[in-house]
Amino acid sequence: MNYSFIVPVFNRPDEVDELLQSMSQQTLKDFEVVVVEDGSQTTCKSVCDKYAGTLDLHYYYKENSGPGQSRNYGVERATGQYVIIVDSDAVLPPGFMQAVDDELRRQPSDAWGGPDAAHESFTDIQKAISYAMTSFFTTGGIRGGKKQMEKFHPRSFNMGVKREAYLALGGFSKERFSKLSLYGEDIDFSIRIFKGGYSCRLFPEAWLWHKRRTDFKKFWRQVYNSGYARINLWRKYPEALKPVHALPSLFTLGSAALLLGALVALPWSCSAWLAPLLLLPLVLYALLIFIDSSIRNKSVKVGLISVPAVFVQLYGYGIGFLESWWKNCVVKH
Repeated sequence: MNYSFIVPVFNRPDEVDELLQSMSQQTLKDFEVVVVEDGSQTTCKSVCDKYAGTLDLHYYYKENSGPGQSRNYGVERATGQYVIIVDSDAVLPPGFMQAVDDELRRQPSDAWGGPDAAHESFTDIQKAISYAMTSFFTTGGIRGGKKQMEKFHPRSFNMGVKREAYLALGGFSKERFSKLSLYGEDIDFSIRIFKGGYSCRLFPEAWLWHKRRTDFKKFWRQVYNSGYARINLWRKYPEALKPVHALPSLFTLGSAALLLGALVALPWSCSAWLAPLLLLPLVLYALLIFIDSSIRNKSVKVGLISVPAVFVQLYGYGIGFLESWWKNCVVKH
């Protein structure tokens, strides 16, 4: 049983250095690494050369076409029985490959996905964003349970697929599901895995550290486009839309209603007491996020930053979702 890592890269030599360093420290070493430089201006060729004697590493440079098509390019040139797709800003714990191998030997699967976590070295903002994307108290995260594990839809930052199945499915689609082409394509591929009759599940022990976004502006763009893509995915796959996907939009609309009500009530002395009462649900939710994140991250500072991170996640996704719904389903644009 052998493996091929597929790593699409765009202007991230420092992150690739960290990723390759973590790959060189794996306890199980039966794998090759295929790095696909997607038209970068600042390439990672010199970084890859540094690990040429440590890893079975293959570097390719191509014109820019986005991460999905770069993954397809890499898989076509890979030799492993399984391809493992990771983002260039990921870092693997030493037992990552062993965990994947153990799971496949215990119960073979055509495809799988794994969770992510925040490393101690990450910035406080990165830890807060990681919390927002994985917490039980937001719509992010893996809920767990046997049912979810057996029919898990992996994401492209930590996804494994039998190479034969990947090629049969045609890999990542060229369709655009959001304003930026990279959002939604991994969900599309996950859905096609199940529609193709292939097995796919969660490998809970095959987790990695994922840096995600480094500031709230980039994080907003990410979640906004994810929300926007969900409606387009629903138009193609009706089963891709579930009640949980509408929660950020409901939260956004509910927050707007509460804030508007508070602003209307504030100038009137007879109803001024209503203003703080209307804002109480948002204050209590923010307090819950602060306490939970502070405990999980063992940091009051990260707990404080997690509050705006969670609101950015919910509002960004919710607004993208609502805009896409309005354009696609109401005005038919």
